[in-house]
Amino acid sequence: MASKPARMVLRRRTLAPKPLPKSPLEDNDVYCEECGSGDFPAKLLLCDKCDQGYHLFCLRPILVSVPKGSWFCPSCSKHQIQLNSFPLVQTKIVDFFRIQRSSDSTQKLSQDYRKKRKRAGSLVMSKKKRRLLPFNPSEDPARRLEQMASLATALIATGTEFRNELTYMPGMAPRSANRAALEQGGMQVLSKEDTETLKLCKSMMERGEWPPLMVVFDPHEGFTVEADRFIKDLTIITEYVGDVDYLKNRENDDGDSMMTLLSAGNPSKRLVICPDKHSNIARFINGINNHTPDGKKKQNLKCVRFDVNGECRVLLIANRDIPKGERLYYDYNGYEHEYPTEHFV
Repeated sequence: MASKPARMVLRRRTLAPKPLPKSPLEDNDVYCEECGSGDFPAKLLLCDKCDQGYHLFCLRPILVSVPKGSWFCPSCSKHQIQLNSFPLVQTKIVDFFRIQRSSDSTQKLSQDYRKKRKRAGSLVMSKKKRRLLPFNPSEDPARRLEQMASLATALIATGTEFRNELTYMPGMAPRSANRAALEQGGMQVLSKEDTETLKLCKSMMERGEWPPLMVVFDPHEGFTVEADRFIKDLTIITEYVGDVDYLKNRENDDGDSMMTLLSAGNPSKRLVICPDKHSNIARFINGINNHTPDGKKKQNLKCVRFDVNGECRVLLIANRDIPKGERLYYDYNGYEHEYPTEHFV
C-alpha cells in the first residue's frame, strides 16, 4: 500500500452536509409505531395514507433521510421493492452488462500476469511492501451467471443503470474537474503495479470474469453483498462509481450513497460520486455501525481514494481475509465521524 499518513487513506463516505431537517412536528401525540416513542420528531416520518409515524431509523431497511414524494408505511405498502429475479439466460446477462467476447490474447495476458505476480512473491515480501491483489473469479461459469444475475436484479429494482466507470453527465462536473492535484493536503498515488492490477480487474469484468460476490436482499438491511468464495486480504473488490458532480450542487440532496471523490481546498471544486442513477455492485455494500464494538468487528473492507494517472478514484479493498458467505461492510466515515451510522444494524 502507500506510506501516506492514515488520515489520508480512509475517508468518510460523503462530505455533503446533511439534508435540511423537516420542521418539528407540532402534534405531541405522534409517536413511532415501532418503538412507541415520540422522541426525535425531526426523524419521524408520517405515512401518506394512514398518518401513522415511524422513525427513519426504526424502519427496516433503515431510511437515512426523508424520501422525496409520497411515502407509505409497511402496513399500507404491500411491497416496498418488487424483486423480480433477473433471468439466468447467458445472452440476456451478456447484453445487460455489455460483456465482450474474450480473445485468446486477453486470456493469455491474464494468465501471464498472475504467473508474474506469483514469481514476484518472495521479492514483495523482502521489500515489505503490500500490493493489491486482483479478485479471483468463481471457476464455474454457471455460478458467475448467478452472481451477475443477482446484481442485475438489485440494479433493476432500484432503477439504476449498470456502469463500471465514473460517469460525467451534461450539467454536472466535467471530467476535466477531476484532478487529484487539487486534493487538500495531497492524495496518495496508486503505484504502477497496483494500477495494472486495477486494469486487470476491469478487463476481467468486461469479458465476464466476475468478482465472487452475490447480492442478496435482507428485510432488515435491504440489498447487501456477500462473498461467494474465499477472498484474500488486500483484494480489490470493486471501484466506487457513479455520476460525478460538484458538492455544491448536492448540498441538499437526500441521497444516502454519495461518496467523496475530491476534497479540494477550494470548496467550489469539491467533487462527489452519486450512484443513484448509474453504478455497480459498490452501491449495495453496506456500512457498519461505528458507534458500537460489534459494529466495528463487522468491517472487512476499507474505502481508499487514490490518484490514478492524475485522476481521483475510489476503491473498496479487503482489509482482512473474508470467508465465503460473509457479508461485506466498510466504514462510511473512516476518521471523520459525521455520517449518521448509530442506527445501522
